[in-house]
Amino acid sequence: MMRYLFSGIGRRLLRRAGFAAVALAGLLCGQLAVAGCLDTKPLVGVNLSGAEFAPDKLPGTVFKDYTYPDPADMRHFQAQGMNTFRLPFLWERIQPQLFGALDAAELKRISDTVAAARSMNVCVILDVHNFGQYRGQPIGSPAVSRAALSDLWARLLTAFPDPANTAFGLMNEPSQMSVADWAATAQQTLDALRKNGAKQLILVPGGGWSGAHSWHVKDRSGVSNADAFQAFHDPANNYLIEAHQYADGNYSGTGSDCVDPARLSTVMNDMTQWAHTTKQRLFLGEFGVAVNDQCLRDLTAIVNGMKGEPAWGGWTYWAAGKWLAAYPLSIQPEQSTGADKPQMAILKNGIGVVR
Repeated sequence: MMRYLFSGIGRRLLRRAGFAAVALAGLLCGQLAVAGCLDTKPLVGVNLSGAEFAPDKLPGTVFKDYTYPDPADMRHFQAQGMNTFRLPFLWERIQPQLFGALDAAELKRISDTVAAARSMNVCVILDVHNFGQYRGQPIGSPAVSRAALSDLWARLLTAFPDPANTAFGLMNEPSQMSVADWAATAQQTLDALRKNGAKQLILVPGGGWSGAHSWHVKDRSGVSNADAFQAFHDPANNYLIEAHQYADGNYSGTGSDCVDPARLSTVMNDMTQWAHTTKQRLFLGEFGVAVNDQCLRDLTAIVNGMKGEPAWGGWTYWAAGKWLAAYPLSIQPEQSTGADKPQMAILKNGIGVVR
């Protein structure tokens, strides 16, 4: 849902110290959390944006059209109590040809990010940030079969076999295909990963823009996410259903006008109740607000909507990254002073840092 345009440095698709001394208290259950993808309850952190930039420039030039996280930023957010980084990247860059080998240079860049996170004993969610398509063609079309996505993840599994350090985000906001088609594709992809021996935590996003506010709304195929994912299953029982939620007027993450916080409280409560009814568990993969009083109240409503709820396995705020200086939702620290953005105080209250 978050769609913000970056000109020059790349753009998103439309609509869109002593670390051993830091222990993390859980947002959801108030328990002391341990680092890592599998044993941390909950996973709380931020999207490190940059590698998904410039989808209109393929492959593009790294550090000109797109970028990868600075480990210093990862250390900063870990020191604030975060234990998880969602890493968006483009399918076309990591796999230039469907069913082909992974690009060695791009794989090295992702591997370096994962290694940096491993050295900090935190989790990286590998997020294929493609909106349900490859080179403009939707998954399930003659050009891009469902098997192509399974093939990509089989190769990523080989490259990143450590379930303690990496989690798999199957596909960001698969809006270029119907909810029903995406749910079937997601089930097939997860099943293929498990048959290949994957033990990773798997994040399974809802169809469309994955919006919690529209979870019960039927799409053009006559199916809602509430319908499509109520019976989703994993033989390893190690997955979370991923939703996104922004607070601006059209819930897109592109504006600085925010809705009444009571609306966000209702959205979060409805999402939680769906999880309880269906016995699913949830992850809020993207959410964010601009800096003004109304929007910050909305952020509090979103965070409080997960607090104390075992249905929520965690969250990653959208977003941070050195190229996000002009983006109003960014929590990248001020470059000149290193000061945190106002959103961080609310997020830290949700995380609970114990020293």
